Amino acid sequence: MLLPEPVEDVDDDALRALYAVPAGTPWLRANMVSSLDGAVSVEGRSGGLSSPADKRVFALLRDLCDAVLVGAGTARAEGYGAVPRSGARVARRRALGLADLPTVAVVSSSLDLDPGSRLFAGGGGARTVLVTTQAAARERGGRFDADLVTTPGERVDLPAAVAALRARGHAHLLCEGGPHLLGQVAGAGLLDELCLTLSPVLAAGDAPRALTGAALAPPVPARLGSLLEEDGVLLSRWRVR
Repeated sequence: MLLPEPVEDVDDDALRALYAVPAGTPWLRANMVSSLDGAVSVEGRSGGLSSPADKRVFALLRDLCDAVLVGAGTARAEGYGAVPRSGARVARRRALGLADLPTVAVVSSSLDLDPGSRLFAGGGGARTVLVTTQAAARERGGRFDADLVTTPGERVDLPAAVAALRARGHAHLLCEGGPHLLGQVAGAGLLDELCLTLSPVLAAGDAPRALTGAALAPPVPARLGSLLEEDGVLLSRWRVR
């Protein structure tokens, strides 16, 4: 009774309406994929857990946000670059009143990143933002062709960083992990919604869960917003209270 038609039978307009965020409200949504036993990666990457349905929703969520928030470890492991430009993507975003492309904002307290990576290659994508500490920005920020958002202290102050990103016009943020960053986002009370894809496989091993780090005390409750299915893949959307 919870399941509507398969994702492949839902047209783009209906799917976009299902995943719409409250108008005029700053929103921080996370998107993760997990195996049945809770692993969020296979051989260090999430791609082994993905599916056509997951990739479709992944692209849609990027098209609905102002900026993609990602940790440096995930950006390195997954080979992140600027979100690619396409005519269809630009048209969808313009119709929603958004900038042509979402910005990628990489969180790194140390700026341990390769200045020659795809994140800083340009090529028509939106300019990457590095979210880091003031000390790291002074020491290493000049190596990168990127905009800098800085916070004081030895570690990035996530509430201050999110406020700074929103001051730049990025009201709707999409956090794509990794698990440590997402755990910190939830622990700081910044998470409004979690989109979790459950892949119908068992992985075992020592891969992390969707959120890792300090325990949330008390655990944060969530309410199911929608549940889609395709070929055994479950795409759930949870509103975090």
